[in-house]
Amino acid sequence: MAMELVLEGASFDDIAGFWREVNRVFMAGEDWRLGDSLDALEDMLHGGYGTAQGDGPVVLHWRHMEASRRALGIAATRGWLEAKLSGGFDAKAARTRIDALERGEGQTYFDIVMEIFAAHPRFTILPAS
Repeated sequence: MAMELVLEGASFDDIAGFWREVNRVFMAGEDWRLGDSLDALEDMLHGGYGTAQGDGPVVLHWRHMEASRRALGIAATRGWLEAKLSGGFDAKAARTRIDALERGEGQTYFDIVMEIFAAHPRFTILPAS
């Protein structure tokens, strides 16, 4: 039987809020929290810790997914990438991603999060209202 979790998309309107919600859902019962890192999300989804640890199936009911898509959309992604320009990240890669985003060809933060989940077939994401 699949574990069922609920992520409340209406509870955040930016990337920092997304991480608070991820920690509320996936790190309940842990005495530490994930940092605001897509690598940390990837690691957690491998099942070594957190609410969904193990290798069993997980159904994530993502309420207000469209609100999340907007919150983690172009503006938030641009801000995230621009912060990387001054933070030691590969500036050329960040600039390339910003340029693609502005042309309507790049991935938003939401797209990246969904791609990370998609790489873990034990997770099924269902939009919920």
